[in-house]
Amino acid sequence: MKKLEIQNVKGTCDYGSKEQIIRNYISDTLKKIFEEYGYKPLETSILCYYELLALKYDEDNDILNEIYKVKDQGDRNLALRYDLTVPFAKYIASNPNIKMPYKRYEIGKVFRDGPVKQGRVREFIQCDVDSVGIEGQMVEAELIDLFIKGCRSLGVEVFIKYNNRKLMSGFIKECNIEENKISQTITVIDKFEKLSKEEIKEEFLNIGINVNQIEKLIKLLSLDFETIEKEYKNTNNIELLEGIREISELNKYLEGINLKDETIFSSSLARGQEYYTGTIFEAYVKDGSIKSSLGGGGRYDKMIGDFIGDGRKYPAVGISFGLEVLFEILKSKEDLNSSNIKVYIIPMENKIEGLKISKILRDNNINVDIEMNDRKVKKALDYANQENIPYVIIIGDEEFKENKVVLKDMNKNEQMTILIDDLVKKLK
Repeated sequence: MKKLEIQNVKGTCDYGSKEQIIRNYISDTLKKIFEEYGYKPLETSILCYYELLALKYDEDNDILNEIYKVKDQGDRNLALRYDLTVPFAKYIASNPNIKMPYKRYEIGKVFRDGPVKQGRVREFIQCDVDSVGIEGQMVEAELIDLFIKGCRSLGVEVFIKYNNRKLMSGFIKECNIEENKISQTITVIDKFEKLSKEEIKEEFLNIGINVNQIEKLIKLLSLDFETIEKEYKNTNNIELLEGIREISELNKYLEGINLKDETIFSSSLARGQEYYTGTIFEAYVKDGSIKSSLGGGGRYDKMIGDFIGDGRKYPAVGISFGLEVLFEILKSKEDLNSSNIKVYIIPMENKIEGLKISKILRDNNINVDIEMNDRKVKKALDYANQENIPYVIIIGDEEFKENKVVLKDMNKNEQMTILIDDLVKKLK
Protein backbone atom coordinates (compact mmCIF):
# COMPACT_ATOMS: atom_id res chain seq x y z
CA MET A 1 0.00 0.00 0.00
CA LYS A 2 1.37 3.40 -1.00
CA LYS A 3 2.22 5.61 1.95
CA LEU A 4 -0.11 8.60 2.19
CA GLU A 5 1.70 11.91 1.70
CA ILE A 6 0.27 14.24 4.32
CA GLN A 7 0.28 17.77 2.98
CA ASN A 8 -2.04 20.65 2.20
CA VAL A 9 -3.57 21.13 -1.22
CA LYS A 10 -1.59 23.80 -3.08
CA GLY A 11 -2.99 27.23 -2.35
CA THR A 12 -4.56 26.24 0.98
CA CYS A 13 -3.24 26.85 4.49
CA ASP A 14 -3.69 25.71 8.06
CA TYR A 15 -3.48 28.49 10.63
CA GLY A 16 -2.18 27.84 14.14
CA SER A 17 -3.56 29.55 17.23
CA LYS A 18 -1.30 32.62 17.07
CA GLU A 19 -2.11 33.16 13.41
CA GLN A 20 -5.83 32.60 13.89
CA ILE A 21 -5.94 35.11 16.74
CA ILE A 22 -4.75 37.75 14.26
CA ARG A 23 -7.22 36.58 11.60
CA ASN A 24 -10.07 36.70 14.13
CA TYR A 25 -8.92 40.18 15.16
CA ILE A 26 -9.19 41.32 11.52
CA SER A 27 -12.69 39.91 10.99
CA ASP A 28 -13.95 41.09 14.42
CA THR A 29 -12.61 44.61 13.81
CA LEU A 30 -14.20 44.78 10.38
CA LYS A 31 -17.55 43.50 11.69
CA LYS A 32 -17.68 46.43 14.12
CA ILE A 33 -16.95 48.90 11.32
CA PHE A 34 -19.56 47.31 9.04
CA GLU A 35 -22.21 47.61 11.73
CA GLU A 36 -21.22 51.24 12.42
CA TYR A 37 -22.27 51.97 8.85
CA GLY A 38 -25.64 50.22 9.17
CA TYR A 39 -24.82 46.91 7.46
CA LYS A 40 -26.45 43.70 8.74
CA PRO A 41 -24.94 40.17 8.83
CA LEU A 42 -25.78 37.53 6.23
CA GLU A 43 -24.45 34.03 5.51
CA THR A 44 -24.87 32.34 2.12
CA SER A 45 -24.09 28.82 0.91
CA ILE A 46 -20.57 27.87 -0.23
CA LEU A 47 -21.98 25.30 -2.69
CA CYS A 48 -23.76 26.79 -5.72
CA TYR A 49 -25.05 25.57 -9.05
CA TYR A 50 -22.32 26.01 -11.64
CA GLU A 51 -24.72 27.66 -14.11
CA LEU A 52 -25.51 30.30 -11.48
CA LEU A 53 -21.85 31.24 -10.99
CA ALA A 54 -21.12 31.20 -14.74
CA LEU A 55 -24.24 33.10 -15.75
CA LYS A 56 -22.60 36.48 -16.38
CA TYR A 57 -19.49 35.34 -18.27
CA ASP A 58 -18.56 34.31 -21.77
CA GLU A 59 -16.62 31.06 -22.23
CA ASP A 60 -13.24 32.81 -22.60
CA ASN A 61 -13.38 34.71 -19.33
CA ASP A 62 -10.52 33.93 -16.93
CA ILE A 63 -12.82 33.56 -13.93
CA LEU A 64 -14.50 30.48 -15.42
CA ASN A 65 -11.13 28.72 -15.53
CA GLU A 66 -10.73 29.38 -11.79
CA ILE A 67 -14.05 27.93 -10.63
CA TYR A 68 -13.80 24.69 -8.65
CA LYS A 69 -16.39 22.40 -10.21
CA VAL A 70 -17.96 19.44 -8.38
CA LYS A 71 -20.81 16.97 -8.94
CA ASP A 72 -23.22 15.64 -6.36
CA GLN A 73 -24.67 12.12 -6.23
CA GLY A 74 -27.48 13.23 -8.52
CA ASP A 75 -24.89 14.14 -11.18
CA ARG A 76 -25.78 17.84 -10.91
CA ASN A 77 -23.13 20.40 -11.91
CA LEU A 78 -22.18 22.30 -8.78
CA ALA A 79 -19.31 24.62 -7.91
CA LEU A 80 -17.67 26.30 -4.93
CA ARG A 81 -18.40 30.02 -4.82
CA TYR A 82 -15.54 32.20 -6.08
CA ASP A 83 -16.83 35.39 -4.44
CA LEU A 84 -19.68 36.55 -2.19
CA THR A 85 -21.38 38.87 -4.69
CA VAL A 86 -23.15 36.31 -6.86
CA PRO A 87 -24.50 34.39 -3.82
CA PHE A 88 -25.74 37.73 -2.43
CA ALA A 89 -27.56 38.44 -5.69
CA LYS A 90 -29.03 34.93 -5.53
CA TYR A 91 -30.24 35.60 -1.95
CA ILE A 92 -32.01 38.82 -2.95
CA ALA A 93 -33.56 37.09 -5.97
CA SER A 94 -34.78 34.23 -3.74
CA ASN A 95 -36.32 36.54 -1.12
CA PRO A 96 -38.63 39.00 -2.90
CA ASN A 97 -40.15 40.32 0.34
CA ILE A 98 -36.91 41.89 1.62
CA LYS A 99 -37.44 45.58 2.41
CA MET A 100 -35.32 47.93 0.29
CA PRO A 101 -32.81 49.37 0.64
CA TYR A 102 -31.06 46.34 2.11
CA LYS A 103 -27.48 46.61 3.37
CA ARG A 104 -25.57 43.46 4.33
CA TYR A 105 -22.12 42.24 5.23
CA GLU A 106 -20.77 38.71 4.95
CA ILE A 107 -17.45 37.19 5.97
CA GLY A 108 -16.81 33.75 4.52
CA LYS A 109 -14.63 31.40 2.52
CA VAL A 110 -14.40 31.52 -1.26
CA PHE A 111 -12.38 29.40 -3.69
CA ARG A 112 -10.44 30.17 -6.89
CA ASP A 113 -8.20 27.80 -8.78
CA GLY A 114 -5.81 30.58 -9.80
CA PRO A 115 -2.08 31.37 -9.51
CA VAL A 116 -0.59 31.27 -6.00
CA LYS A 117 1.63 34.11 -4.75
CA GLN A 118 2.10 36.33 -1.68
CA GLY A 119 -1.30 37.42 -0.43
CA ARG A 120 -3.12 35.26 -3.02
CA VAL A 121 -4.18 31.69 -2.26
CA ARG A 122 -6.90 29.37 -3.58
CA GLU A 123 -9.01 29.01 -0.45
CA PHE A 124 -9.47 32.36 1.24
CA ILE A 125 -11.82 34.56 3.19
CA GLN A 126 -13.58 37.61 1.82
CA CYS A 127 -15.20 40.31 3.93
CA ASP A 128 -17.96 41.90 1.83
CA VAL A 129 -20.38 44.78 2.29
CA ASP A 130 -23.17 45.34 -0.26
CA SER A 131 -26.30 47.39 -0.61
CA VAL A 132 -29.27 46.92 -2.92
CA GLY A 133 -31.97 49.47 -3.63
CA ILE A 134 -29.83 52.65 -3.60
CA GLU A 135 -29.00 54.64 -6.73
CA GLY A 136 -26.50 57.47 -7.10
CA GLN A 137 -22.93 58.00 -5.95
CA MET A 138 -23.63 58.71 -2.28
CA VAL A 139 -23.47 55.03 -1.32
CA GLU A 140 -20.28 54.57 -3.39
CA ALA A 141 -18.65 57.36 -1.37
CA GLU A 142 -19.85 55.73 1.84
CA LEU A 143 -18.30 52.40 0.84
CA ILE A 144 -14.98 54.03 0.00
CA ASP A 145 -15.04 55.77 3.39
CA LEU A 146 -15.92 52.46 5.07
CA PHE A 147 -13.01 50.67 3.40
CA ILE A 148 -10.50 53.34 4.41
CA LYS A 149 -11.80 53.39 8.01
CA GLY A 150 -11.82 49.58 8.20
CA CYS A 151 -8.18 49.35 7.15
CA ARG A 152 -7.17 52.29 9.37
CA SER A 153 -8.80 50.53 12.34
CA LEU A 154 -6.38 47.68 11.65
CA GLY A 155 -3.42 50.08 11.45
CA VAL A 156 -3.18 49.87 7.64
CA GLU A 157 -3.17 53.06 5.56
CA VAL A 158 -4.63 52.65 2.06
CA PHE A 159 -5.56 54.62 -1.03
CA ILE A 160 -8.46 53.81 -3.35
CA LYS A 161 -8.31 53.81 -7.14
CA TYR A 162 -11.67 54.32 -8.83
CA ASN A 163 -13.16 54.40 -12.32
CA ASN A 164 -16.51 53.89 -14.05
CA ARG A 165 -17.55 51.07 -16.39
CA LYS A 166 -19.80 53.41 -18.39
CA LEU A 167 -16.84 55.66 -19.01
CA MET A 168 -14.77 52.65 -20.11
CA SER A 169 -17.50 51.35 -22.42
CA GLY A 170 -17.77 54.87 -23.84
CA PHE A 171 -14.02 54.87 -24.57
CA ILE A 172 -14.31 51.51 -26.33
CA LYS A 173 -17.13 52.86 -28.51
CA GLU A 174 -15.09 55.98 -29.26
CA CYS A 175 -12.51 53.63 -30.77
CA ASN A 176 -15.17 51.96 -32.97
CA ILE A 177 -14.53 48.57 -31.40
CA GLU A 178 -17.33 46.12 -32.16
CA GLU A 179 -19.86 45.53 -29.40
CA ASN A 180 -19.20 41.78 -29.36
CA LYS A 181 -15.58 42.51 -28.38
CA ILE A 182 -16.33 44.86 -25.47
CA SER A 183 -16.14 42.10 -22.85
CA GLN A 184 -12.79 40.80 -24.16
CA THR A 185 -11.46 44.34 -24.43
CA ILE A 186 -12.27 45.06 -20.77
CA THR A 187 -10.54 41.81 -19.78
CA VAL A 188 -7.37 43.07 -21.50
CA ILE A 189 -7.73 46.57 -20.03
CA ASP A 190 -7.80 44.90 -16.59
CA LYS A 191 -4.12 44.01 -17.22
CA PHE A 192 -3.21 47.56 -18.32
CA GLU A 193 -0.99 48.42 -15.34
CA LYS A 194 0.47 44.91 -15.01
CA LEU A 195 1.86 44.55 -18.55
CA SER A 196 4.15 46.63 -20.72
CA LYS A 197 2.73 48.74 -23.55
CA GLU A 198 3.96 46.21 -26.11
CA GLU A 199 2.43 43.29 -24.20
CA ILE A 200 -0.90 45.14 -23.98
CA LYS A 201 -0.83 45.82 -27.72
CA GLU A 202 -0.20 42.12 -28.35
CA GLU A 203 -3.16 41.17 -26.16
CA PHE A 204 -5.42 43.58 -28.03
CA LEU A 205 -4.24 42.27 -31.40
CA ASN A 206 -5.01 38.72 -30.26
CA ILE A 207 -8.69 39.59 -29.78
CA GLY A 208 -8.96 41.21 -33.21
CA ILE A 209 -8.56 44.93 -32.48
CA ASN A 210 -6.62 46.82 -35.14
CA VAL A 211 -3.56 49.03 -34.59
CA ASN A 212 -5.40 52.37 -34.96
CA GLN A 213 -8.05 51.31 -32.46
CA ILE A 214 -5.36 50.15 -30.02
CA GLU A 215 -3.41 53.43 -30.22
CA LYS A 216 -6.52 55.52 -29.65
CA LEU A 217 -7.69 53.34 -26.74
CA ILE A 218 -4.30 53.43 -25.01
CA LYS A 219 -4.27 57.22 -25.34
CA LEU A 220 -7.76 57.50 -23.83
CA LEU A 221 -6.84 55.20 -20.95
CA SER A 222 -3.94 57.49 -20.07
CA LEU A 223 -6.02 60.67 -19.64
CA ASP A 224 -6.79 62.33 -16.31
CA PHE A 225 -10.41 63.08 -15.44
CA GLU A 226 -10.18 66.86 -15.91
CA THR A 227 -9.01 66.34 -19.50
CA ILE A 228 -11.71 63.74 -20.20
CA GLU A 229 -14.41 66.03 -18.77
CA LYS A 230 -13.20 68.99 -20.83
CA GLU A 231 -12.67 67.19 -24.15
CA TYR A 232 -15.88 65.12 -24.12
CA LYS A 233 -18.41 67.45 -22.47
CA ASN A 234 -20.32 67.78 -25.75
CA THR A 235 -19.98 64.21 -27.03
CA ASN A 236 -22.93 62.29 -28.44
CA ASN A 237 -21.57 59.14 -26.79
CA ILE A 238 -24.28 58.58 -24.14
CA GLU A 239 -22.32 56.03 -22.09
CA LEU A 240 -19.27 58.25 -22.01
CA LEU A 241 -21.38 61.24 -20.88
CA GLU A 242 -23.09 59.14 -18.19
CA GLY A 243 -19.72 57.88 -16.91
CA ILE A 244 -18.36 61.44 -16.75
CA ARG A 245 -21.46 62.60 -14.86
CA GLU A 246 -21.21 59.78 -12.28
CA ILE A 247 -17.50 60.31 -11.67
CA SER A 248 -18.06 64.06 -11.29
CA GLU A 249 -20.80 63.39 -8.72
CA LEU A 250 -18.61 60.91 -6.83
CA ASN A 251 -15.75 63.44 -6.78
CA LYS A 252 -18.00 65.98 -5.05
CA TYR A 253 -18.92 63.48 -2.33
CA LEU A 254 -15.28 62.44 -1.82
CA GLU A 255 -14.26 66.07 -1.53
CA GLY A 256 -17.14 66.75 0.85
CA ILE A 257 -15.97 64.04 3.29
CA ASN A 258 -12.26 64.92 2.88
CA LEU A 259 -11.21 61.78 1.03
CA LYS A 260 -9.57 63.31 -2.05
CA ASP A 261 -6.09 62.64 -0.64
CA GLU A 262 -6.91 58.93 -0.19
CA THR A 263 -8.52 58.42 -3.62
CA ILE A 264 -7.16 58.42 -7.19
CA PHE A 265 -9.13 58.36 -10.44
CA SER A 266 -7.69 55.78 -12.87
CA SER A 267 -9.24 55.54 -16.34
CA SER A 268 -7.51 52.17 -16.91
CA LEU A 269 -8.94 50.49 -13.81
CA ALA A 270 -11.24 47.77 -15.16
CA ARG A 271 -11.82 44.90 -12.72
CA GLY A 272 -12.42 41.77 -14.77
CA GLN A 273 -15.89 40.81 -13.59
CA GLU A 274 -18.50 41.41 -16.26
CA TYR A 275 -21.32 42.22 -13.89
CA TYR A 276 -20.07 45.74 -13.07
CA THR A 277 -22.20 48.53 -14.56
CA GLY A 278 -20.93 51.80 -13.02
CA THR A 279 -18.39 52.87 -10.43
CA ILE A 280 -15.57 50.41 -9.69
CA PHE A 281 -12.78 50.68 -7.12
CA GLU A 282 -9.68 48.91 -5.79
CA ALA A 283 -7.61 49.51 -2.64
CA TYR A 284 -3.83 49.43 -2.21
CA VAL A 285 -1.49 49.95 0.74
CA LYS A 286 0.07 53.40 0.77
CA ASP A 287 3.58 52.21 1.57
CA GLY A 288 3.64 49.84 -1.42
CA SER A 289 4.82 46.92 0.73
CA ILE A 290 2.31 44.66 -1.04
CA LYS A 291 1.64 45.21 -4.74
CA SER A 292 -1.64 43.32 -5.07
CA SER A 293 -4.88 45.03 -4.07
CA LEU A 294 -6.36 44.70 -0.58
CA GLY A 295 -9.82 44.52 -2.07
CA GLY A 296 -12.23 46.23 -4.38
CA GLY A 297 -15.74 46.34 -5.71
CA GLY A 298 -18.23 48.39 -7.64
CA ARG A 299 -21.78 48.84 -8.87
CA TYR A 300 -23.68 45.94 -10.45
CA ASP A 301 -27.20 47.18 -11.19
CA LYS A 302 -28.26 44.43 -13.62
CA MET A 303 -27.22 41.19 -11.90
CA ILE A 304 -30.13 40.80 -9.49
CA GLY A 305 -32.71 41.81 -12.07
CA ASP A 306 -31.26 39.20 -14.47
CA PHE A 307 -31.66 36.52 -11.79
CA ILE A 308 -35.23 37.47 -10.98
CA GLY A 309 -36.35 38.37 -14.49
CA ASP A 310 -39.27 40.50 -13.28
CA GLY A 311 -38.37 43.60 -15.28
CA ARG A 312 -37.66 45.67 -12.16
CA LYS A 313 -34.42 47.50 -11.43
CA TYR A 314 -32.30 46.43 -8.47
CA PRO A 315 -29.48 48.97 -8.10
CA ALA A 316 -26.64 47.32 -6.16
CA VAL A 317 -23.09 48.17 -5.13
CA GLY A 318 -20.53 46.45 -2.93
CA ILE A 319 -16.92 46.30 -1.81
CA SER A 320 -14.78 43.41 -0.58
CA PHE A 321 -11.83 43.25 1.82
CA GLY A 322 -9.22 40.56 1.22
CA LEU A 323 -8.53 39.09 4.64
CA GLU A 324 -5.50 37.12 3.38
CA VAL A 325 -3.67 40.24 2.22
CA LEU A 326 -4.47 42.06 5.47
CA PHE A 327 -3.17 39.04 7.38
CA GLU A 328 0.12 39.15 5.45
CA ILE A 329 0.54 42.78 6.54
CA LEU A 330 -0.43 42.30 10.18
CA LYS A 331 1.11 38.94 11.08
CA SER A 332 4.53 40.43 11.86
CA LYS A 333 3.19 43.11 14.21
CA GLU A 334 4.38 42.33 17.73
CA ASP A 335 1.41 43.89 19.50
CA LEU A 336 -0.89 41.42 17.73
CA ASN A 337 1.18 38.38 18.63
CA SER A 338 -0.19 38.17 22.16
CA SER A 339 -2.32 35.36 23.51
CA ASN A 340 -6.11 35.43 23.74
CA ILE A 341 -5.62 33.83 27.19
CA LYS A 342 -5.27 36.43 29.95
CA VAL A 343 -4.52 34.17 32.92
CA TYR A 344 -2.73 30.84 33.33
CA ILE A 345 -3.38 28.99 36.61
CA ILE A 346 -0.78 26.67 38.14
CA PRO A 347 -2.72 24.80 40.86
CA MET A 348 0.23 22.89 42.41
CA GLU A 349 -1.56 20.29 44.60
CA ASN A 350 -4.82 22.24 44.66
CA LYS A 351 -6.52 21.15 41.43
CA ILE A 352 -10.10 21.47 42.68
CA GLU A 353 -9.39 24.99 43.94
CA GLY A 354 -7.69 25.75 40.64
CA LEU A 355 -10.89 24.85 38.77
CA LYS A 356 -12.95 26.88 41.26
CA ILE A 357 -10.80 29.97 40.68
CA SER A 358 -10.83 29.47 36.91
CA LYS A 359 -14.65 29.28 37.02
CA ILE A 360 -14.88 32.52 39.02
CA LEU A 361 -12.66 34.32 36.50
CA ARG A 362 -14.43 32.88 33.46
CA ASP A 363 -17.80 33.86 34.91
CA ASN A 364 -16.40 37.42 34.89
CA ASN A 365 -15.39 37.18 31.22
CA ILE A 366 -11.68 36.66 31.85
CA ASN A 367 -10.03 34.10 29.54
CA VAL A 368 -8.30 31.40 31.57
CA ASP A 369 -6.19 28.31 30.92
CA ILE A 370 -5.10 25.92 33.67
CA GLU A 371 -2.15 23.57 34.08
CA MET A 372 -3.47 19.97 34.17
CA ASN A 373 -0.34 17.89 33.55
CA ASP A 374 1.43 18.46 36.89
CA ARG A 375 4.38 20.21 35.28
CA LYS A 376 6.88 21.80 37.62
CA VAL A 377 6.36 25.50 38.26
CA LYS A 378 9.39 26.51 36.15
CA LYS A 379 8.19 24.53 33.13
CA ALA A 380 4.66 25.86 33.53
CA LEU A 381 6.00 29.43 33.68
CA ASP A 382 8.12 28.76 30.58
CA TYR A 383 4.96 27.63 28.80
CA ALA A 384 3.09 30.81 29.83
CA ASN A 385 5.99 32.88 28.50
CA GLN A 386 6.08 31.03 25.19
CA GLU A 387 2.34 31.56 24.77
CA ASN A 388 2.57 35.28 25.67
CA ILE A 389 0.06 34.88 28.51
CA PRO A 390 0.28 38.10 30.56
CA TYR A 391 -0.69 36.76 34.04
CA VAL A 392 -0.04 33.59 35.99
CA ILE A 393 -1.77 32.53 39.22
CA ILE A 394 0.14 30.09 41.42
CA ILE A 395 -1.90 28.31 44.11
CA GLY A 396 0.64 27.41 46.76
CA ASP A 397 -0.24 25.56 49.98
CA GLU A 398 0.90 28.29 52.38
CA GLU A 399 -0.86 31.13 50.56
CA PHE A 400 -4.01 29.06 50.04
CA LYS A 401 -4.39 28.49 53.79
CA GLU A 402 -4.88 32.27 54.07
CA ASN A 403 -7.30 32.34 51.09
CA LYS A 404 -4.58 33.91 48.94
CA VAL A 405 -2.67 33.12 45.74
CA VAL A 406 0.44 34.40 44.02
CA LEU A 407 -0.33 36.62 40.98
CA LYS A 408 2.60 37.03 38.61
CA ASP A 409 2.76 39.75 35.92
CA MET A 410 4.75 38.03 33.17
CA ASN A 411 5.45 41.21 31.20
CA LYS A 412 6.90 43.10 34.16
CA ASN A 413 8.34 39.99 35.81
CA GLU A 414 6.72 41.05 39.10
CA GLN A 415 4.56 39.09 41.52
CA MET A 416 2.35 39.77 44.51
CA THR A 417 0.32 37.79 47.00
CA ILE A 418 -3.37 38.63 46.72
CA LEU A 419 -6.65 37.57 48.28
CA ILE A 420 -8.68 35.26 46.03
CA ASP A 421 -11.67 37.57 46.55
CA ASP A 422 -9.68 40.47 45.01
CA LEU A 423 -8.53 38.60 41.87
CA VAL A 424 -11.37 39.66 39.58
CA LYS A 425 -11.03 43.34 40.49
CA LYS A 426 -7.24 43.24 40.02
CA LEU A 427 -7.37 41.46 36.66
CA LYS A 428 -10.20 43.61 35.33
